[in-house]
Amino acid sequence: MQEVDDKTLLPNPDGAEPVIPAFRDEEGELNPEFLAAAADAIDASEADLLQRLVEDFHESEMGDLLEALQPEHRHRLIELLGSSFDFAALTEVDEAVREEILEELETSTVAEGVRDLDSDDAITILESLPEDEQAEVLDQLPAIERVALQRSLDYPEDSAGRRMQTEFIAVPPFWTVGQTIDFMRDAPDLPETFYEIFVIDPAAHLLGSVPLDRLLRSKRPVTIQEIMNDEPDRMEATQHQEEVARLFERYNLVSAAVVDEGGRLVGTILVDDIVDVLEEEADADIKQLGGVKSDEELSDTILYIQRSRFPWLFANMCTAFVAASVIRLFEDSLERMVALAILMPIVASMGGNAGTQTMTVAVRALATRELGRANAWRIIRREAAVGVLNGMVFAVIMGTLAGFWFQSMEIGFVIGLALVTVLFFAALGGIFVPLTLNRMGVDPAVSSGPFVTSITDIVGFFAFLGIATAWFNL
Repeated sequence: MQEVDDKTLLPNPDGAEPVIPAFRDEEGELNPEFLAAAADAIDASEADLLQRLVEDFHESEMGDLLEALQPEHRHRLIELLGSSFDFAALTEVDEAVREEILEELETSTVAEGVRDLDSDDAITILESLPEDEQAEVLDQLPAIERVALQRSLDYPEDSAGRRMQTEFIAVPPFWTVGQTIDFMRDAPDLPETFYEIFVIDPAAHLLGSVPLDRLLRSKRPVTIQEIMNDEPDRMEATQHQEEVARLFERYNLVSAAVVDEGGRLVGTILVDDIVDVLEEEADADIKQLGGVKSDEELSDTILYIQRSRFPWLFANMCTAFVAASVIRLFEDSLERMVALAILMPIVASMGGNAGTQTMTVAVRALATRELGRANAWRIIRREAAVGVLNGMVFAVIMGTLAGFWFQSMEIGFVIGLALVTVLFFAALGGIFVPLTLNRMGVDPAVSSGPFVTSITDIVGFFAFLGIATAWFNL
C-alpha cells in the first residue's frame, strides 16, 4: 500500500514550501490534518493541489478518503481530479456513499469512468444506479463492452454472473503453445489479472483450461489439447455467490470459469472477488444475529437506521411481555421472598448468554455447511452436555455465593438447580431454533435471536421461581 510522503513539499504564493501531512498517522488511522488539507483544496477548487495530495493513491486509499470527507466534498473531489480519478475507488466505499456520489455526477462522467474498469468493478458501479441511468451510461459505451455488461446485469443479483469478469483468454484446442504465447504477447487488451487460459470450441463451449505455469513449462510445438485440463473448474452463471465462495474455499481455487445454461464460456471469477464475497456474507451474518439489517452501513442516515432496527426491537418487546407474564404467575412468591427478585436477573442473564453462544456457533456452522442432517444429533448431544456441565459448575459457584449472601444454603440450592435447568434448555434452544428455522427455509441468522431469547427467559424465570415456590412452600 502506498502512502503520501510526509516530506513532499508544495509551493505557495509566499514562497514557503509547507509540508503535506501524511495520509495516515502512526496508528494507521486517517490523519485529520490531511483530511482538513484535502477539504480546503476542494473548497478552493485547487485541482493541482488536490492532485498532489492524492498522487499515487491506491484505489482503497481513495475510497477511505471519499468516505471520510463531508458529503458535499465527495463528488467535487471527483470532478476536480477529472480523468485522473480511478472509478475503481467507488467499489471500495459503502453502497450508500457510492449511490450518493453517483447521484451528483453527470452521466457522461460516470460512463467515461466505467469505460476503463474491469467488468466486475463496472457492474458494481452500474448496480448502484437506477435502471434509466444504467441505460444512459451503457448507451455511451462501445458496443462490445455494452453487450458484455448488459449480459452481466441480466443475471440475478448476488450471482456468479454479477461477480464475474468478462475479460478472459480463450483459445481453440488445436493451437500450439507457441501460438498461444505469441497471441498473448501481441494482444493489446489482455486482462489485468488472470491465472489460466480457457479452451473453447467454435460455439464457445468450454472444453478445458490450461494453468499459466503449465503453459510456460511446455514446449512451443505442443498443442493446447495435449496439456489442457479436461475437467476445468466451472461455475454456473446463475449460482449464488455464497455457494461459489464455498466451492473456492473447499477446493482452494484461485480462479474458475463461468458458463451459461448451455455450457458456453461467459466469464471468469477470481479469488479476489471471492474474498469480497466472504467478507460480505460474514458481515451480513454478524449484523443479522444482532437484529440489524445486513445492508446497514455507518454512512446510513439516522432515520434509515431507526426504521431498520425497529422491527426486531418490537419483536423483542413482545417476547419480553411473554417472559413478564411468567413472572406474574409467581407474584405472591416474589412478595414473600425478596431474595428471589434480586437473584432472578442472574438466572435470565446466564441463560441468555449461554443460548446466544450456542446459537452463534450453530448459525455459523449452518452457513458454512458444517452442520447438517448427518451430524445434527451429535452436535445437539454435545451442546446439551456442555449446557449441563456448565450448569453444574455455575450451580456450585452461584449457589455458594447466594447461600453466604442471604445466609441460607437452601436458596443457594434453589438457584443452583435453576442454573442447571436453564443452561441445559438454553443449549437446546440455541441449537434447535436455528436448525428448525433452516429446515423451514428461513434464514436462521435473521430470526434465531428473538426465539432463543424468549426460550431462555421463559425457562429461566419459570425454573427459578417454580423451584423456589415448591421448595419454600410459597
